[in-house]
Amino acid sequence: MDLCTTDVRIVPLPGSTDVLSEVLRQGAQKLLAQAIEAEVADWIDQHRHCLDGDGHRQVVRNGHLPERAIATGVGPVGVKQPRVHDRRPAGEREKFGSAILPPYLRKTKAIEELIPWLYLKGVSTGDFSEALAALLGPQAKGLSASTVTRLKGLWEKEYQDWSRRPLAGKHYVYVWADGVYFNIRLEGGRQGLLVLMGATADGHKELIAIQDGQRESEQSWKELLLDVRARGLTIDPALAIGDGGLGFWKAARQVWPEVEEQRCWVHKTANVLDKLPKGVQPKAKEMLHAIYQAPTKAEAEKAFDLFVATFEAKYPKATECLAKDRTELLTFYAFPAEHWRHPRTTNVIESVFATVRLRTEKAKGSGTRVACLTMVLKLMESASKRWRVLNGSPLLADVIRGVVFEDGVKKEEEDAA
Repeated sequence: MDLCTTDVRIVPLPGSTDVLSEVLRQGAQKLLAQAIEAEVADWIDQHRHCLDGDGHRQVVRNGHLPERAIATGVGPVGVKQPRVHDRRPAGEREKFGSAILPPYLRKTKAIEELIPWLYLKGVSTGDFSEALAALLGPQAKGLSASTVTRLKGLWEKEYQDWSRRPLAGKHYVYVWADGVYFNIRLEGGRQGLLVLMGATADGHKELIAIQDGQRESEQSWKELLLDVRARGLTIDPALAIGDGGLGFWKAARQVWPEVEEQRCWVHKTANVLDKLPKGVQPKAKEMLHAIYQAPTKAEAEKAFDLFVATFEAKYPKATECLAKDRTELLTFYAFPAEHWRHPRTTNVIESVFATVRLRTEKAKGSGTRVACLTMVLKLMESASKRWRVLNGSPLLADVIRGVVFEDGVKKEEEDAA
């Protein structure tokens, strides 16, 4: 039986821009739908022995009850509960009553508990009863072991299907790579996730892969890159963007030997400032901004030299941290100026997870690897609806053809001028 057929409709909240809230509304929708369907399926299965003279089942599904709205802290949820039809004689009939969605329920309880539990405890762990109690109140009982097993299988399969999808024919001109950690306890210790995103030839950003592993590990990143290649991603990107501390770079040079490298200025700025006294940091930060915001590479080089000359004597560790990636920090000048804001940082990944980290600080107990991976997939899928197409997307065709750009301008146009 398909467990995703219950009609549960989310009513959009006007003006909502919170990525996590949207994910929670969608998560509430799927969680409630799947839990009710599993509950009905269990009830019917428990009565499979009830047959008429011709061997036909007497307890069956029969459409849905009229829709009613449930008010939740993540927005109103419209629910149509499946109807169960008992065709046995009057004296033998039993009335199905949902313990998850009782007839009188119009408003959920303890909504503040939903935020830390729904995706950390309710996605694919054995704690669905706790998650539903947070969503529907303490009266949410009756979840059997078989119900929980059905729900766990659905969520896990969804992630597995996505992580194995074919990538043949995909062409990502730019790719962003980053390793993300959460301050939550998961099986095997703190969970590290490797995230790979890309910009397609028409300028759309897409999530390529997420996989657990060590961000500093060359082997972890190599496994991820070889996996996406094995699934059909055979066209190498023109430019890769990431933090200099990633094991990604050693792996990328083996799998994509011709790819250009751009270091993330957000990571680099944070690393350099961390090696300076707080009183010096505001001035240093302003000088770092002057480097990557310079209109030409020559001016960026001049600002780079000024930073090193200013701080080298007193704070050599800070200048060494900056200087060791000098070439890779300025790679973006060889690409269209319209694109510069996109490849200078890995913000496209970081901005999504900043919200997650803030909202998961209250999570207690331990979860599972699959739960965390599924949560990340859902968050990224939701966030992707708001990702803008790259500025100057038509210029990606020039990047693909290998057109030379100098200071963000096509070389032939500069020569003509």
